[in-house]
Amino acid sequence: MRRVLINGRQSKGEINRNLYGHFAEHLGRCIYGGFYVDPGQTEIPQQNGLRTDVVKALRQLDIPLLRWPGGSFADTYHWRDGVGPRQERRPIINTVWGGTQESNHFGTQEFLELCQLLDCEPYITGNTASGSIQELQQWVDFCNQPAGLPGAELRELSGHPEPWQVRYWGIGNEPWGGGKASDARFYALQYRQFARFLRADPQHPLCRVACGASVDDYTWTRVMMEELGTEMELLSLHYYTRPYKDWSQRGPATGFSRQEYYNTLENACFMEDLIENHSRIMRQYDPSGKVQLAIDEWGTWFLPDPGSNPAFLYQQNTMRDALVAAIHLNLFNNHCDTVAMANLAQTVNVLQALLLTKGPRLLLTPTYYVFLMYKEHQGARQLETFAETKLLREGAAELPDLSVSASQAADGSLLLTLANLDDQRPQELRLYLDGLGAAWPLKVSAQLLSGQTAGAWAFNSFDQPCQVQPQLLPVISKGPGELAVTLPEASIAAVKVL
Repeated sequence: MRRVLINGRQSKGEINRNLYGHFAEHLGRCIYGGFYVDPGQTEIPQQNGLRTDVVKALRQLDIPLLRWPGGSFADTYHWRDGVGPRQERRPIINTVWGGTQESNHFGTQEFLELCQLLDCEPYITGNTASGSIQELQQWVDFCNQPAGLPGAELRELSGHPEPWQVRYWGIGNEPWGGGKASDARFYALQYRQFARFLRADPQHPLCRVACGASVDDYTWTRVMMEELGTEMELLSLHYYTRPYKDWSQRGPATGFSRQEYYNTLENACFMEDLIENHSRIMRQYDPSGKVQLAIDEWGTWFLPDPGSNPAFLYQQNTMRDALVAAIHLNLFNNHCDTVAMANLAQTVNVLQALLLTKGPRLLLTPTYYVFLMYKEHQGARQLETFAETKLLREGAAELPDLSVSASQAADGSLLLTLANLDDQRPQELRLYLDGLGAAWPLKVSAQLLSGQTAGAWAFNSFDQPCQVQPQLLPVISKGPGELAVTLPEASIAAVKVL
């Protein structure tokens, strides 16, 4: 019997809703066939080209933030190509992802309409690689200038007189990658030039996201803080989880070995080192914590599914992916004092997707259900947790067998989320609730996500779409402030206490 303590007297503050953000890039079938279809077709229900089944599924998650148009695609994207009447838009070649032709029918207007349907904040990444300062400044004006003022004319002609007031703007993407080979000091100067020319209404200030490090490039973070200090609101971090350190050995998305399972989860846990080390450097230059981390690309990256276009990064999604998501979200919750944004890559049909589509069909992945089970953490007060864990070892991989976070909502309810990372042994847990001021007996409900007989290898397919989905989990009361629950191997639980 293992003990987990939830301490209601200690908290790092509110869990920013934007920690549950997502990412949609013009990559493979994320946009076209995922979010968007030809408005003239009748096979797939849509509203102005936006798939209503995708919107309905995502609204269930209360997603707070959506990042677009990239990613690496942003380096070649020029926003004027994607505005105005659809039939007049200039097609382009997606030179970054597969050399496919894009109609540009999904542009700024469609993206912002999508965000309105999802009731989420838009986060736009500007082009600092092949674009100009003026181009980005005019994009901000197109989105945000009030009607009748210079910069708003094109939006008004497109049928949108009222401004969208887009708050979140990324000043470029991965200047250290994609052949750009920029160093941190050069990019810091570039950031300053771009950021200072972005006009903002004092009533609607912009949140500017500067490009931060790839993985553990701590020198990049140090230089950015030395050069810019608090001239930015957020500093990004990109990290993808895979079973091997060597990028060329990404391993399969399904049918992986037990060693690959443990390697992957160990690498997911490395996110905590990254958060703590990058944040420590940031605090040396910004003790008040004005600048926070935006982990705006994270998730699993495995080999594309056999038979798919390798440039489209389409991969299946197993309970292993769900456990990676649970580890990350628990870490983000527990570091909510330094991490203010996170964006899973990517929302539909790409990498660690929430949703997969096949023509008119829609599939919910195990990762989707993790976000569904965790969504009430958004905006809640983080609570301190202590968990007794054991060290799992498989080959060279070592990691704790349990991942935990907890929060308390404004109505006093508690949400405790737990992940058993052991693929062979269930865990009997005793939960101790302290300092929550709750009356006894408590009203308790719990959900469990597991692969049942297939364990971490289970996944949903279009032929078998319900192999992995939440089930009720029994919780036993052991007396005031004490609950007992058993987590099967390779499973995730969400326990709610009222």
